[in-house]
Amino acid sequence: MRELGLVLLCLLRISRKGVQCNGWSVHVPSDVTGELGKMVILPCTFTHPYKTFDRALTAIWRIKEPYNGTVIFKCVSQSSSEHCRTAISHKNKYKLLGNPRHKDLSLRVDNLTWSDSERYFCRVELAGDVQDKYESRNGIKLHVIAAPRIINITVSSSRDHTFQARCTAEGEPVPALTWTGPPYSNLSSTSSSSHRVTKELRSLTHDGKYTCTAVNSHGRAEGAVYFYKFRASDSSSFMILIFVPLGIKVVILLVMLSFTVFSREGSPSAPSSLARPQLPECTYENFDR
Repeated sequence: MRELGLVLLCLLRISRKGVQCNGWSVHVPSDVTGELGKMVILPCTFTHPYKTFDRALTAIWRIKEPYNGTVIFKCVSQSSSEHCRTAISHKNKYKLLGNPRHKDLSLRVDNLTWSDSERYFCRVELAGDVQDKYESRNGIKLHVIAAPRIINITVSSSRDHTFQARCTAEGEPVPALTWTGPPYSNLSSTSSSSHRVTKELRSLTHDGKYTCTAVNSHGRAEGAVYFYKFRASDSSSFMILIFVPLGIKVVILLVMLSFTVFSREGSPSAPSSLARPQLPECTYENFDR
Protein backbone atom coordinates (compact mmCIF):
# COMPACT_ATOMS: atom_id res chain seq x y z
CA MET A 1 0.00 0.00 0.00
CA ARG A 2 2.84 2.35 0.80
CA GLU A 3 4.47 1.69 -2.57
CA LEU A 4 1.14 2.26 -4.33
CA GLY A 5 0.73 5.52 -2.46
CA LEU A 6 4.20 6.62 -3.53
CA VAL A 7 3.42 5.81 -7.16
CA LEU A 8 0.17 7.77 -7.04
CA LEU A 9 1.94 10.67 -5.36
CA CYS A 10 4.59 10.57 -8.05
CA LEU A 11 1.99 10.67 -10.82
CA LEU A 12 0.17 13.58 -9.21
CA ARG A 13 3.22 15.79 -8.69
CA ILE A 14 2.87 18.55 -11.24
CA SER A 15 5.39 21.35 -11.16
CA ARG A 16 5.00 24.76 -12.67
CA LYS A 17 7.22 23.91 -15.66
CA GLY A 18 6.31 20.28 -16.16
CA VAL A 19 5.75 16.89 -14.61
CA GLN A 20 8.48 15.39 -12.38
CA CYS A 21 8.85 11.90 -10.92
CA ASN A 22 11.97 10.01 -9.78
CA GLY A 23 14.29 12.20 -11.82
CA TRP A 24 11.97 12.25 -14.84
CA SER A 25 10.31 15.45 -16.06
CA VAL A 26 8.65 16.75 -19.22
CA HIS A 27 8.38 20.45 -19.95
CA VAL A 28 5.83 21.67 -22.51
CA PRO A 29 3.76 24.85 -22.87
CA SER A 30 0.03 24.46 -22.41
CA ASP A 31 -0.80 26.32 -25.63
CA VAL A 32 0.88 27.15 -28.94
CA THR A 33 -0.53 29.33 -31.71
CA GLY A 34 0.25 28.94 -35.42
CA GLU A 35 -0.98 30.67 -38.56
CA LEU A 36 -2.89 28.83 -41.28
CA GLY A 37 -0.62 27.73 -44.14
CA LYS A 38 2.60 28.37 -42.22
CA MET A 39 4.79 26.35 -39.84
CA VAL A 40 4.84 26.14 -36.06
CA ILE A 41 7.18 24.62 -33.49
CA LEU A 42 5.90 22.51 -30.59
CA PRO A 43 8.50 22.73 -27.78
CA CYS A 44 9.18 19.69 -25.59
CA THR A 45 12.16 19.02 -23.29
CA PHE A 46 12.67 16.31 -20.71
CA THR A 47 15.06 15.03 -18.04
CA HIS A 48 15.90 11.50 -16.96
CA PRO A 49 17.69 10.10 -13.91
CA TYR A 50 20.74 8.84 -15.82
CA LYS A 51 24.02 10.76 -15.96
CA THR A 52 24.83 9.26 -19.34
CA PHE A 53 22.73 7.16 -21.67
CA ASP A 54 24.14 5.50 -24.81
CA ARG A 55 21.52 2.89 -25.60
CA ALA A 56 18.55 3.01 -28.00
CA LEU A 57 16.23 5.99 -27.63
CA THR A 58 12.83 6.50 -29.24
CA ALA A 59 10.98 9.83 -29.61
CA ILE A 60 7.21 9.77 -30.22
CA TRP A 61 4.51 12.42 -30.77
CA ARG A 62 0.78 11.67 -30.49
CA ILE A 63 -2.42 13.66 -31.00
CA LYS A 64 -5.85 13.70 -29.35
CA GLU A 65 -4.97 11.80 -26.14
CA PRO A 66 -1.91 10.54 -24.25
CA TYR A 67 -0.72 6.92 -24.34
CA ASN A 68 -3.41 5.75 -26.80
CA GLY A 69 -3.62 8.68 -29.23
CA THR A 70 -2.72 8.49 -32.91
CA VAL A 71 1.05 8.46 -33.51
CA ILE A 72 1.98 11.19 -36.01
CA PHE A 73 5.77 11.10 -35.57
CA LYS A 74 8.36 8.58 -34.44
CA CYS A 75 12.14 8.41 -34.69
CA VAL A 76 14.77 6.04 -33.29
CA SER A 77 18.39 6.64 -32.29
CA GLN A 78 20.44 3.50 -31.61
CA SER A 79 23.38 5.26 -29.92
CA SER A 80 24.58 8.69 -28.88
CA SER A 81 26.59 8.99 -32.09
CA GLU A 82 23.60 8.33 -34.31
CA HIS A 83 20.93 10.84 -35.31
CA CYS A 84 17.30 10.03 -34.61
CA ARG A 85 16.09 8.35 -37.79
CA THR A 86 12.49 9.08 -38.74
CA ALA A 87 10.26 6.02 -38.82
CA ILE A 88 6.84 7.76 -38.98
CA SER A 89 5.95 11.24 -40.22
CA HIS A 90 2.25 11.49 -41.03
CA LYS A 91 1.75 13.17 -44.43
CA ASN A 92 5.46 14.06 -44.33
CA LYS A 93 4.69 17.31 -42.52
CA TYR A 94 6.44 16.67 -39.19
CA LYS A 95 10.14 17.09 -38.50
CA LEU A 96 12.10 16.73 -35.26
CA LEU A 97 14.01 19.94 -34.57
CA GLY A 98 15.44 19.01 -31.18
CA ASN A 99 18.11 16.44 -30.38
CA PRO A 100 16.75 13.67 -28.14
CA ARG A 101 20.29 12.97 -26.86
CA HIS A 102 20.26 16.54 -25.56
CA LYS A 103 16.83 15.93 -24.01
CA ASP A 104 14.98 17.99 -26.63
CA LEU A 105 12.00 16.55 -28.55
CA SER A 106 10.76 19.81 -30.13
CA LEU A 107 8.71 19.16 -33.27
CA ARG A 108 8.11 21.31 -36.35
CA VAL A 109 4.71 21.15 -38.07
CA ASP A 110 4.63 22.44 -41.66
CA ASN A 111 1.82 23.90 -43.76
CA LEU A 112 -0.79 24.21 -41.01
CA THR A 113 -4.37 23.32 -41.87
CA TRP A 114 -7.57 23.59 -39.86
CA SER A 115 -7.38 19.89 -38.97
CA ASP A 116 -4.06 20.50 -37.17
CA SER A 117 -5.91 22.18 -34.30
CA GLU A 118 -5.38 19.29 -31.89
CA ARG A 119 -3.73 18.45 -28.57
CA TYR A 120 -0.21 17.03 -28.96
CA PHE A 121 1.72 14.76 -26.57
CA CYS A 122 5.48 14.09 -26.62
CA ARG A 123 6.97 10.82 -25.37
CA VAL A 124 10.47 9.39 -24.86
CA GLU A 125 11.44 5.74 -24.47
CA LEU A 126 14.86 4.56 -23.25
CA ALA A 127 15.83 0.96 -23.93
CA GLY A 128 17.37 -1.08 -21.13
CA ASP A 129 16.80 -3.97 -18.77
CA VAL A 130 13.63 -2.20 -17.71
CA GLN A 131 12.48 0.05 -20.51
CA ASP A 132 11.85 3.57 -19.24
CA LYS A 133 8.97 5.44 -20.85
CA TYR A 134 7.73 8.91 -20.09
CA GLU A 135 5.04 11.02 -21.74
CA SER A 136 3.45 14.41 -21.18
CA ARG A 137 -0.04 13.89 -19.75
CA ASN A 138 -1.58 17.30 -20.42
CA GLY A 139 0.09 17.89 -23.76
CA ILE A 140 0.12 21.03 -25.92
CA LYS A 141 -3.02 22.55 -27.40
CA LEU A 142 -2.29 23.89 -30.89
CA HIS A 143 -4.51 26.79 -32.00
CA VAL A 144 -4.58 27.56 -35.73
CA ILE A 145 -5.45 31.19 -36.46
CA ALA A 146 -6.09 32.98 -39.76
CA ALA A 147 -7.01 36.39 -41.12
CA PRO A 148 -10.41 36.53 -42.87
CA ARG A 149 -10.74 35.29 -46.44
CA ILE A 150 -13.79 35.54 -48.71
CA ILE A 151 -14.20 32.10 -50.25
CA ASN A 152 -17.52 32.57 -52.08
CA ILE A 153 -19.86 35.43 -53.01
CA THR A 154 -22.84 34.96 -55.35
CA VAL A 155 -26.27 36.24 -56.39
CA SER A 156 -29.02 33.71 -57.08
CA SER A 157 -32.78 33.58 -57.64
CA SER A 158 -35.39 31.48 -55.89
CA ARG A 159 -38.65 29.91 -57.04
CA ASP A 160 -40.68 32.93 -55.98
CA HIS A 161 -38.61 35.07 -58.42
CA THR A 162 -36.75 36.94 -55.67
CA PHE A 163 -32.98 37.44 -55.59
CA GLN A 164 -30.48 36.81 -52.80
CA ALA A 165 -26.80 37.69 -52.30
CA ARG A 166 -24.75 35.16 -50.33
CA CYS A 167 -21.27 35.66 -48.86
CA THR A 168 -19.12 32.97 -47.21
CA ALA A 169 -15.84 33.69 -45.40
CA GLU A 170 -13.42 31.79 -43.19
CA GLY A 171 -10.96 32.77 -40.49
CA GLU A 172 -10.07 32.20 -36.86
CA PRO A 173 -11.55 33.70 -34.79
CA VAL A 174 -14.66 33.37 -36.95
CA PRO A 175 -15.00 36.72 -38.81
CA ALA A 176 -18.00 39.04 -38.57
CA LEU A 177 -19.72 39.70 -41.93
CA THR A 178 -21.42 42.93 -43.04
CA TRP A 179 -23.10 43.92 -46.32
CA THR A 180 -22.95 47.42 -47.83
CA GLY A 181 -24.28 48.83 -51.08
CA PRO A 182 -27.59 50.08 -52.56
CA PRO A 183 -30.61 50.35 -50.25
CA TYR A 184 -31.82 46.88 -49.35
CA SER A 185 -34.26 45.28 -46.97
CA ASN A 186 -33.15 44.15 -43.52
CA LEU A 187 -33.98 40.55 -44.37
CA SER A 188 -30.77 38.63 -43.75
CA SER A 189 -29.62 35.41 -42.13
CA THR A 190 -26.27 34.26 -40.73
CA SER A 191 -24.97 30.73 -40.19
CA SER A 192 -21.56 29.57 -38.99
CA SER A 193 -19.72 26.31 -38.38
CA SER A 194 -16.22 25.93 -36.94
CA HIS A 195 -14.05 28.58 -38.68
CA ARG A 196 -16.54 29.42 -41.50
CA VAL A 197 -19.49 31.85 -41.61
CA THR A 198 -22.15 32.65 -44.24
CA LYS A 199 -24.45 35.68 -44.43
CA GLU A 200 -27.32 35.88 -46.91
CA LEU A 201 -28.99 39.10 -48.03
CA ARG A 202 -32.54 38.41 -49.24
CA SER A 203 -35.06 40.20 -51.47
CA LEU A 204 -32.67 42.33 -53.54
CA THR A 205 -34.56 45.10 -55.37
CA HIS A 206 -32.01 47.80 -56.27
CA ASP A 207 -29.37 47.52 -58.97
CA GLY A 208 -25.74 48.14 -58.11
CA LYS A 209 -22.65 46.85 -56.37
CA TYR A 210 -23.03 44.90 -53.11
CA THR A 211 -19.91 44.55 -50.96
CA CYS A 212 -19.31 41.89 -48.29
CA THR A 213 -16.74 42.70 -45.58
CA ALA A 214 -15.24 40.09 -43.21
CA VAL A 215 -13.38 41.25 -40.08
CA ASN A 216 -11.64 39.53 -37.18
CA SER A 217 -8.76 40.36 -34.84
CA HIS A 218 -6.16 39.40 -37.46
CA GLY A 219 -7.40 41.45 -40.43
CA ARG A 220 -10.19 42.06 -42.89
CA ALA A 221 -11.22 41.02 -46.39
CA GLU A 222 -13.74 42.29 -48.94
CA GLY A 223 -15.61 40.82 -51.87
CA ALA A 224 -18.15 42.42 -54.22
CA VAL A 225 -20.91 41.28 -56.54
CA TYR A 226 -22.91 43.30 -59.11
CA PHE A 227 -26.68 42.94 -59.39
CA TYR A 228 -28.77 44.18 -62.36
CA LYS A 229 -32.37 43.07 -62.67
CA PHE A 230 -33.98 42.89 -66.16
CA ARG A 231 -37.06 45.10 -66.56
CA ALA A 232 -39.38 44.78 -69.61
CA SER A 233 -40.44 48.06 -71.34
CA ASP A 234 -44.10 49.10 -71.77
CA SER A 235 -46.08 47.76 -74.76
CA SER A 236 -45.84 50.88 -76.97
CA SER A 237 -42.09 51.15 -76.61
CA PHE A 238 -41.76 47.45 -77.19
CA MET A 239 -43.79 47.66 -80.45
CA ILE A 240 -41.70 50.59 -81.67
CA LEU A 241 -38.48 48.73 -80.99
CA ILE A 242 -39.75 45.72 -82.93
CA PHE A 243 -41.46 47.27 -85.98
CA VAL A 244 -39.30 50.29 -86.80
CA PRO A 245 -36.25 48.23 -87.80
CA LEU A 246 -38.54 45.82 -89.68
CA GLY A 247 -40.16 48.68 -91.66
CA ILE A 248 -36.79 50.07 -92.65
CA LYS A 249 -35.74 46.67 -94.00
CA VAL A 250 -38.98 46.41 -96.06
CA VAL A 251 -38.47 49.86 -97.62
CA ILE A 252 -34.88 49.02 -98.57
CA LEU A 253 -36.05 45.77 -100.19
CA LEU A 254 -38.73 47.54 -102.26
CA VAL A 255 -36.24 50.12 -103.52
CA MET A 256 -33.86 47.38 -104.61
CA LEU A 257 -36.64 45.52 -106.49
CA SER A 258 -37.81 48.71 -108.26
CA PHE A 259 -34.29 49.51 -109.37
CA THR A 260 -33.88 45.99 -110.80
CA VAL A 261 -37.16 46.13 -112.82
CA PHE A 262 -36.41 49.61 -114.16
CA SER A 263 -32.96 48.63 -115.35
CA ARG A 264 -34.39 45.64 -117.28
CA GLU A 265 -37.15 47.65 -119.08
CA GLY A 266 -34.96 50.61 -120.10
CA SER A 267 -32.31 48.71 -122.10
CA PRO A 268 -33.16 47.89 -125.94
CA SER A 269 -33.18 44.26 -126.96
CA ALA A 270 -30.62 43.22 -129.60
CA PRO A 271 -31.80 41.37 -132.81
CA SER A 272 -31.25 37.72 -132.61
CA SER A 273 -30.22 37.31 -136.34
CA LEU A 274 -29.99 39.31 -139.65
CA ALA A 275 -33.13 39.20 -141.90
CA ARG A 276 -32.64 37.40 -145.22
CA PRO A 277 -34.31 38.75 -148.41
CA GLN A 278 -37.16 36.50 -149.58
CA LEU A 279 -37.04 35.06 -153.18
CA PRO A 280 -40.06 35.45 -155.49
CA GLU A 281 -42.29 32.46 -155.48
CA CYS A 282 -42.04 30.27 -158.64
CA THR A 283 -44.00 27.19 -159.71
CA TYR A 284 -41.96 26.34 -162.86
CA GLU A 285 -40.38 22.93 -163.02
CA ASN A 286 -38.00 21.56 -165.64
CA PHE A 287 -39.26 18.10 -166.34
CA ASP A 288 -36.68 17.38 -168.98
CA ARG A 289 -34.01 17.09 -166.42
